[in-house]
Amino acid sequence: MPAPLSDLTDALLSEARRAGADAADAIAIDGISLSIGVRGGQLEQAERSEGVEIGLRVMVGQRQACVSASDTRPETLRDMAGRAVTMARLAPVDPTVGLADPGQLGAVRDGAGLDMADPSPDPDPAHLEHLALRAEAAALGIRGVSQVQSASAGFSRSRVHLAASNGFSGGYARTDHGLSCVAISGEGLGMERDYFGDGRNHAADLLGPEQIGRIAGERSVARMGARKPRTGAYPVIYDERISSGLIGHLLSATNGSAITRGASWARDLMGVQVLPRGLSIIEDPHRPRASASRPFDGEGLATRRRMIVEDGVLREWTLDLATGRKLGLPSTGSASRGTSSPPSPAVSNVALTMGDQSLADLLRDMGTGLLITSMIGSSINATTGDYSRGASGFWIEGGEIAYPVNECTVAGNLRDMLLTIRPANDARPHLSRVVPSLLVEGLTLAGA
Repeated sequence: MPAPLSDLTDALLSEARRAGADAADAIAIDGISLSIGVRGGQLEQAERSEGVEIGLRVMVGQRQACVSASDTRPETLRDMAGRAVTMARLAPVDPTVGLADPGQLGAVRDGAGLDMADPSPDPDPAHLEHLALRAEAAALGIRGVSQVQSASAGFSRSRVHLAASNGFSGGYARTDHGLSCVAISGEGLGMERDYFGDGRNHAADLLGPEQIGRIAGERSVARMGARKPRTGAYPVIYDERISSGLIGHLLSATNGSAITRGASWARDLMGVQVLPRGLSIIEDPHRPRASASRPFDGEGLATRRRMIVEDGVLREWTLDLATGRKLGLPSTGSASRGTSSPPSPAVSNVALTMGDQSLADLLRDMGTGLLITSMIGSSINATTGDYSRGASGFWIEGGEIAYPVNECTVAGNLRDMLLTIRPANDARPHLSRVVPSLLVEGLTLAGA
């Protein structure tokens, strides 16, 4: 049985105090991961990794420094603490540096209520290879699929423990199972590629390999004969598989790190309508069996369900302690933490209000325009919200798919785009970002 990670974090804190730190927090993460890839009915790639990563943040007055290592010997912990304190004494003064007050700390110290760790035995490589081969065979069984670029299956199990000199100590475990397939249709310059995959905390929830391979194959065949669409101003639908990226731009713009730097097109939008009335964005870090759930944040504060946008109006930034102090606001319990850097704000599970129409209904209402199923590249001005991205998908005429398209660019301004969105009802509820297909008005398409 692996040693408790709490022993490592306690030892790091003890060494930090001996080295002269006024305050400190420590994080330890261990885990294993296994990835299997097949191609042409044969094993192509097999990777396994395991190890422990540790990180220490120390504070000397209002100065801080972070160090990390993958060696857990006592002498390494001692050297880490000494280096960290030396670095902190040379760091610039930052009045926002500091741990949470004990009264701010969350009472929940484990992930027992979130059901993130699969209790079943870890899958062996032969089982993962079998799943990947079945997905590949299913894709190749679709007429028009010329080859499968890759079919892969993976698994990981990890534990994390966070402790601090303010008295916080807590940790939790997570497992992740994944299966994906990338299929290619056509030959030569006429080849088109598409994919499908699934990832879950529990293996029992994972979609079957035949379904994953079949959908990947059908998607690639549907893209055969793609060409550029015409240039002009048209409505656009972001398919559910990529629509979360559009909402992600709003989440990035309302992140405390961007707001405190003044590098956000949303910096003056608190209390202002940013989405159509009736639409909300809700963060819920306590959703069971979701990949971004967490019982406490990276500073030991309780996580909570909160409205980022309520009835179209922006209600909260996403803050950790430091960005909250800069803005004169409390943390939203959103600190994220790695081993080599201080905490920074990040969202967990989020969901956008769904509509009452299907994707087919949105296509019918759109009439003529572009259904985007894939995006490449990005040119987004974080300060102004000007938006330009490469896209591919399907041209829509009379509410029906007319032909596949590629090599086009869609452009607009995020502030204006988000005020026009109309959601479908097709979001997948198990994802960490539950966002349905979105109809957006008034974008400029650059194609043929």
